[in-house]
Order: sequence, then structure tokens, then C-alpha cells
Amino acid sequence: MVTMSELHKYGRTKLIMPGTAACPGCPLQIGLRQLIMALEGKLTLVIPAGCSSVIPGAAPYTSFTVPVMHVPFASSPSVASGLVRALRARGVDGHVVVWAGDGATADIGFAALSGAAYRNEDIIYILADNEAYMNTGIQASGTTPKKAWTTTSPRGKAEDKKDVALIMLMHKVPYVATASIAYPIDFIDKVRRAASIRGFKFIHLHAPCPPGWKFPDDYTVKVARLAVETGMWILWEYYQGKLTISPPSAPYRDKQRRKPIEEYIRIQGRFAQLSKDDVREIEAMVDQEWGVLMRLANIFNIS
Repeated sequence: MVTMSELHKYGRTKLIMPGTAACPGCPLQIGLRQLIMALEGKLTLVIPAGCSSVIPGAAPYTSFTVPVMHVPFASSPSVASGLVRALRARGVDGHVVVWAGDGATADIGFAALSGAAYRNEDIIYILADNEAYMNTGIQASGTTPKKAWTTTSPRGKAEDKKDVALIMLMHKVPYVATASIAYPIDFIDKVRRAASIRGFKFIHLHAPCPPGWKFPDDYTVKVARLAVETGMWILWEYYQGKLTISPPSAPYRDKQRRKPIEEYIRIQGRFAQLSKDDVREIEAMVDQEWGVLMRLANIFNIS
């Protein structure tokens, strides 16, 4: 497990150079720093179109301190598959990591993602999920929560979101987990466990976006933490054939220990239109999601 002293050591290291094009409070910069820290800078990133294509700045310059391939929207799993095979053929045992948003994962790039998982390619795929197409104007994506405002769902999204991590679990890959930028130790530990395994690894990282979700720039970590504390985002891990609820989420298996969902949604302008009935419907969806995960945990012989 990563220690606080290790976090402090890397906190003094420029894992991403200053002067990026990221928005104030951007969760993607937080998550990228944690990822690079987890692998000690020994990785190659494959990034499809999205916010993370813009953050490093205009070519030929970059703010990232690791090798990066910027690729078309739907191609990142395929590019990563070819890259890792080329590296292995040359005797290089480095980590190839796809860092993709929700549009490039759950929607436009899903066919390539499913194919890479089906082939059990030796890559780490991280879905850095800000729950909409933020880079192109805050349009709804497959992972946008039901009832959330976007520019293409001005009255609130009518459809429920895709649970991409569970979809990937059903691909029978060796490693699947969820994580949050508010819990760096949990995320870093999961990245390192994933890196120790051969085959396809998938981590769904929750990344609240200030302009897209309409909350203050300095609330990013607060909002991410509230998602876990209210049960709206559940941290879990499938590893070595077992599915477990991760320690930060474990107390909230007990519904009575969760914070009220209103604490999470009331500080986000994208939920400003919700009625009390809407909130109750969201609460029911949260309970249902917990029920599904707990039944899956039992199926995998985990209490």
C-alpha cells in the first residue's frame, strides 16, 4: 500500500508541468498525477480525443512528463493493443495505459474497448469519467446520470447511465475496479495491483467537473468525496476472482451510515431542477445499485 510519506515525496515532484490548458479545479489533472505517481513515471499514455487532449497544450509542446500518443476518438484501445504488442516484441516490459473519457469509452469507442477486453490485451484502461462530453460543450454521454442537466438534456437526462465497470466485469477480464480522485491511496493501490497482472485491466475513475457540473472550482475533491459518502459512487474491486467493496465505501453498505443524497446534488447546478420526487427516485436507484453489487459479491463468495 502507498504511504503518506510517498505521497508527500511525489507531491514535490512535477508529474505534470505547470501552465496547462486545464480548467481551474480540473479533476483530470488530479487523476493523472495520481496515475503517474502510481507507476513511478514508467508508462506510455494513449489518449483519445477529449479534455485530456487539450490539457497538455498545443503541439509540439506538452505539459505531460511521460510519453503520450494522442489518437482519434474511437481508436485508443486498438492503438494501445498494437503498441503493447510492439513493445513486447522488442523485449520491452513497460506499461501501456489508455486514459480516456466517458465519450471515448462508453459511447464512440466502446466497440474497440470491448474488442480489446475480449482479446485480453495486456493494457490498463482508465475511464476518467466526468460524466459528459465536456470538451465540446457539455453534451450528455452514456455515463451522464439520469436527471442531470446537459446542453442536450436541458430538462434533465431521461435515460439511466451505463455501468461501464460492470459491463467490463462481464467480459471476464482479470481486473476491474472503480476509483475516485478524492481517494488517492485507494486509486494508486488499484493501479499498482492492475499493473502486476498480465491481461486487460479496467479502472473507472470518478472525476467531477466544475464547469460541467456547475459547482465552484475549489469543490472538486469535496464533490468527489460526497459521491462516495452518500453512496452515489461505490468503490469496489474485482481481483483474483473476488469482488470486494473497497475500504472507503465499505461503511456505506449500511444505508443508515450514508450522508443524505441532497448533500451531494444540492451543490451541483446540473441538478438544480430536481423535485423531491426526483430525489427519491435517485435514492431508489442508489439502493438498487448497492443491491446489485452486494449480490454479485455473494456470487463471488465474498461477504
